[in-house]
Amino acid sequence: MRMFGKGVVKFRIPILILSLLLLVPSIIGYVNTRINYDILSYLPKDIETMKGQEILLDEFETGAFSVAVVQGMDNKGVVALKKEIEQIEHVKSVLWYDSLADISIPMEILPNKVEEAFENREKNATLMLVLLDSSMSADETLDAVEKIRQLTDQQCLLSGMSAVVTDIKKICNSEAIMYVVIAAGLSAFVLALTMDSFLIPLFFLLSIGMAIIYNLGTNFVAGEISFITQALAAVLQLAVTMDYSIFLWHSYQENQIRFPGDKKRAMAHAISNTVASVVGSSITTVAGFLAMCFMTFTLGLDLGIVMAKGVVFGVIGCVTILPSMILTFDRAIEKTRHRAILPDLGRIGDFVTKKYVLFAVAFLVILGPALYGYTHNQVYYDLAGTLPDHLESVMANNELEDVFQMGATHIILADSELDSKTARAMLHEIEDVKGIKLVLGIDSVLGPAFPQEMVPGSIKEILDNGNYQMMFLSSEYKTASDEVNAQCNQIKEIIKKYDSSAMLIGEAPCTQDLITITDKDFKTVSTVSIVLIFVIISIVLKSISLPVILVAVIEFAIFINMGIPSYTGTVLPFIASIVIGTIQLGATVDYAILMTNKYKKARYQGAGKQQAIASALNSSLQSVFVSALSFFAATFGVGLYSSIDMISALCVLLARGAIISLLVVAFILPAMFMIFDKVICRTSAGFLKNEKKVKAESAVL
Repeated sequence: MRMFGKGVVKFRIPILILSLLLLVPSIIGYVNTRINYDILSYLPKDIETMKGQEILLDEFETGAFSVAVVQGMDNKGVVALKKEIEQIEHVKSVLWYDSLADISIPMEILPNKVEEAFENREKNATLMLVLLDSSMSADETLDAVEKIRQLTDQQCLLSGMSAVVTDIKKICNSEAIMYVVIAAGLSAFVLALTMDSFLIPLFFLLSIGMAIIYNLGTNFVAGEISFITQALAAVLQLAVTMDYSIFLWHSYQENQIRFPGDKKRAMAHAISNTVASVVGSSITTVAGFLAMCFMTFTLGLDLGIVMAKGVVFGVIGCVTILPSMILTFDRAIEKTRHRAILPDLGRIGDFVTKKYVLFAVAFLVILGPALYGYTHNQVYYDLAGTLPDHLESVMANNELEDVFQMGATHIILADSELDSKTARAMLHEIEDVKGIKLVLGIDSVLGPAFPQEMVPGSIKEILDNGNYQMMFLSSEYKTASDEVNAQCNQIKEIIKKYDSSAMLIGEAPCTQDLITITDKDFKTVSTVSIVLIFVIISIVLKSISLPVILVAVIEFAIFINMGIPSYTGTVLPFIASIVIGTIQLGATVDYAILMTNKYKKARYQGAGKQQAIASALNSSLQSVFVSALSFFAATFGVGLYSSIDMISALCVLLARGAIISLLVVAFILPAMFMIFDKVICRTSAGFLKNEKKVKAESAVL
């Protein structure tokens, strides 16, 4: 490692030039990486709902649909608007009353349910069903939604997942840059105050910023990333890898004391020391992120790979780009030196080691309530329900609910060979399901008394292609609610009874699958991440007992953080537990391994139990404190700013987790070392090499 450190110091100028040149292809790759705003598209492709979506697109050339709420417009105006919408590229067709019969024919001849579904005369509102020939979150679909909205001034509101995805895209595009600005600005402010140079935080941010651009640029290989990954990747990479830069700087300062007047030698040793201490902790962090790749819900794969790459790029940048910057701009850094505004943390080790029993008792007392809260959190799966009320998709959903008492819309795909009598029997049974407001199909809309020959050919083409027939169901219940999930189960039982190949698809059935799949996935990832980190810590620290202690302490911090919402009544996004668990685990393990290595080194050199633990805490706490405070500032600021609740909630949880991790590592971990010191020394390599020498010296004295 020393040769590596010397090499970085020697070639610092070429390293800086190369790092700048690499930004060009990275930026090009980032700009050309597509962003996916549809969470449901990450469901496994082999489940029935996703297969149904593919059939809908392949067989009917209908990948997405949206219910349009038209307000304050007479029938002729609606017909004109309908024709304009149909002219928009990728709009396949628009279903309204005139699709079933000429508007000169009174709407009263239709069944009451159909009439009520299309029109609310009291509130002068009308519904249209817009079908698109591209998939739900395709760029073409989102463009079509925007063009439809431009036809009227909020007189035609579009509901449905495509409209929601369009609004999420607009928010992300307007806020994404501010996420980075806020995170970097607040982090730099904290670092400028807590470190001994006003300029060094700038170089921290520049080196990490380069690593972030490299990471985001290489996503081009995957073709696309999710909007959650895009929104969080830069902020999280900044927060998670900042401590590596802090460790390097503090090591550099320590080595300047060892080698006064020789900054190049001091930096070479600092690089070697940082690599030795950071590699172990970074491997555990990477392993935690890679554990997310075991999810069948592939959003985990998307976020896991991007964040794992981010940690690797962060480590590389920390030991190559940052040292090169520090040595190149040494004079400027020296001119901005100042006294760090930090409380005196030098004596806290003695206090903690003397009062360790108190902290051990606190651990036992808090563990029960924390674990209970962790296992009793409420989560939400309906992304649309947490968006700002002023968005058009949210306004449309609210109008549907208030004016037409409509929530989710389902689609049934059944065999085209299903005879009319059987189809009517199936649909009549579905109409009796609680919460079903409307059933729209070839065999239901006009009733048995209306001759099939009078059904317009355009409707037949839309609802029946010769292989499959399509039926629309309108539900009173919201997506992701317990009521709609029970309704979906009941409908599935009915349609399978009449046609074993029939499928129920749509946002609500997909979300129901999301609930089932992610519940299992999260348990798998939690287990895999703990096992991987346990094994890695065992190898890195060459210990049997330390992995148990460190994992227990880290999970304790996570239990506290994730348990608090249960007591405050906060409903969390469904991915919170796995994202927070993985990222907080990664951040806390960095702090824990740093302190453990210092404790191990002190014991190896012959220090007694209390002295070794106190000195380890005193010497590492400043780095941990600055890192945690920087992590808190970066994520908390974004949490307050973001108008997307999923991103805001995750960032607030991460910010709180940083503080909790700091407190747990500062008070609980040393207490565990005090209690289990004998066990640790006997079951770990490199702790008691000088034990006999120490005993001999004690005997002489």
